[in-house]
Amino acid sequence: MSARPYKPAEMPGLMPYLVVSDAKKSLEFYHKAFDFSQAMDPMEHEGKIVHAEMTFLDTRVMFAPEGAMGNPVKTPNHSDHPCPINLYIYCENVDQHFEKAKNSGAKILSQPEDAFWGDRMYRVSDPDGYIWTFAQNIADFDPKNIPQ
Repeated sequence: MSARPYKPAEMPGLMPYLVVSDAKKSLEFYHKAFDFSQAMDPMEHEGKIVHAEMTFLDTRVMFAPEGAMGNPVKTPNHSDHPCPINLYIYCENVDQHFEKAKNSGAKILSQPEDAFWGDRMYRVSDPDGYIWTFAQNIADFDPKNIPQ
């Protein structure tokens, strides 16, 4: 057996891989609205981005446009089905993050609010129909706070 680690040190154990309608626009949107940073130079084929990666704190997200490398998957907005998963990401100041997302054109699904499990959170939808929840932990979980 090799002593090589099972994954590269800078990679998280789980990375969502999203299908987007336009990779260039997604790079711009995620940076402007969510404060994501490009993790690497996007991979291109015939002048079009076919793979990109972005980071936010310790989160890394990969994405490719519809049809890239023969993938038949469509975005939630183009599939006529709501996205079956939500992306839940912790941030350092959820209220400030919310304002940036709102001012950058993210579709607001819920305003920042305190949840019974101890997080302050808000929900948005991106231009492709993915639902993102950004949260900041503000209290320890107390089972007595679970709604009846």
